[in-house]
Amino acid sequence: MRLHRNLVFTTIDALHAIFNEGEYADKVVARSLKKDKRWGSHDRKFVAETIYDLVRWKRLYAEIAEVKAPFDRDKLWRMFAVWAVLRGYPLPDWKYFEDTPQRKIKGRFDELSKVRKLRESIPDWMDEIGVQELGEEIWTKEIAAQNRMADVVLRVNTLKTTREKVRARLMDLNIVTEPIPNLPDGLILPERANVFLTDVFKDGWFEVQDGSSQLVAPLLDVKPGMKVVDACAGAGGKTLHLASLMENKGQIIAMDLYESKLKESKLRARRNGAHNIDYRVIDSTKVIKKLHEKADRVLIDAPCSGLGVLKRNPDSKWKLQPEFLDSIRKVQAEVLENYSKMVKPGGKLVYATCSILPSENQEQIKHFLSTETGKSFTFVKDVKVLAHESGFDGFYMALLERK
Repeated sequence: MRLHRNLVFTTIDALHAIFNEGEYADKVVARSLKKDKRWGSHDRKFVAETIYDLVRWKRLYAEIAEVKAPFDRDKLWRMFAVWAVLRGYPLPDWKYFEDTPQRKIKGRFDELSKVRKLRESIPDWMDEIGVQELGEEIWTKEIAAQNRMADVVLRVNTLKTTREKVRARLMDLNIVTEPIPNLPDGLILPERANVFLTDVFKDGWFEVQDGSSQLVAPLLDVKPGMKVVDACAGAGGKTLHLASLMENKGQIIAMDLYESKLKESKLRARRNGAHNIDYRVIDSTKVIKKLHEKADRVLIDAPCSGLGVLKRNPDSKWKLQPEFLDSIRKVQAEVLENYSKMVKPGGKLVYATCSILPSENQEQIKHFLSTETGKSFTFVKDVKVLAHESGFDGFYMALLERK
């Protein structure tokens, strides 16, 4: 177990881009992995996991290293040294590691780990709001679960194949998968692997989609032949799941504010063999008004804080600001008010977020049902998924029925 210079330098460059230039970690990691064609899977794994580790534990490592933002390269090297010592790597005799106080690092780690916001490496405001909304006990468990690396979870595309066939083809490539109880199309990888490089993926036999996210489309209770609106479709993960459940029959209208996301969704749909999807950019209120009372089902996968998916996006701990929460709650209320009007009488609506905060979830639904528009809906049920209980992302979904 030793540190290789080119891998460590790539990691430092990546951290500089994420912490100082505001770039997104997933984009930086993807770019970093293309840096040297000679790297094997072990090298790429080191680079990706180390970048994410240092992003995830930024506050804790900075406190131990006694450095503060902005993080110049000297400070990044000190944080990297903390990571290496705590991970048990022998430090090479490079100038960057001269005078690294190894015993002090371990002592400070033990000491600082007694304080939750430092141990879990989160901003003060996030710790406060977590306790305020979920209570001390649940928040403590949940934020610890949100700091574990996300599993690779697949959803089998039943338009093309079965779970058994996907497992068999991946097994031929030495990729082991396990079926997930209660998720008929779900598979989990006990060992991480880059499934995107496989022909099984390129043939459209599966999508990568977290277990919690796979619960949303089935809750909508779609049937082949229906008219279904996915109102915040994004890059189309849930749209594709709906297409599978509808067996390609009927019509799905995938809508989003951003054309670029819908373009990505189109590419995925082509690979999946899903051809009952129409795409509409929400460029004016007319797009919504034209569909008033026309849809059998409407899915609102609402914009949110993303506090249920920190394990997937650890850099959002540092990008998210408390003011954003106030503004996003207003957006959620508006989206519910406006998009719910597309549900026809007798139709159903699902409101979902990848947040764990009641103020974005149960309280939004409660508020909506008290409004003039909301009075024409009945609450059927909701599902709250917490990472520390499920092992998957934190999620919320509520099913309403139009009277």
